[in-house]
Amino acid sequence: MARTLLLLALAVTASLGSTALAQQPVRPLPRLGSCPIGYYSSGSYCVPSSAGNSRGAIEKTGNSCPIGFYSAGNYCLSSPQNEREAIQKTGNSCPIGWFSSSSYCVKSR
Repeated sequence: MARTLLLLALAVTASLGSTALAQQPVRPLPRLGSCPIGYYSSGSYCVPSSAGNSRGAIEKTGNSCPIGFYSAGNYCLSSPQNEREAIQKTGNSCPIGWFSSSSYCVKSR
């Protein structure tokens, strides 16, 4: 019985680990005008609030944001249900495991 429960727990853990997705990191951003919601100005940066209500954000390139993000001034903020990470695209293609979305590369599931 105990061995069966252990095997079941290991199977569940393994399946959860393989489906886990990376969310956009919440970290300081270069300040480009006003800081997005959930961030405050500190010198030349927008710093995540200590209240824990900050969402991952990236600098906005052009007029659009990648899939799973919405425009907030000069930034693209991760939507509440978004479980993907995005980076600004360099060149014409994205690295392996990422796909193109506007001027960004978004991590594949």
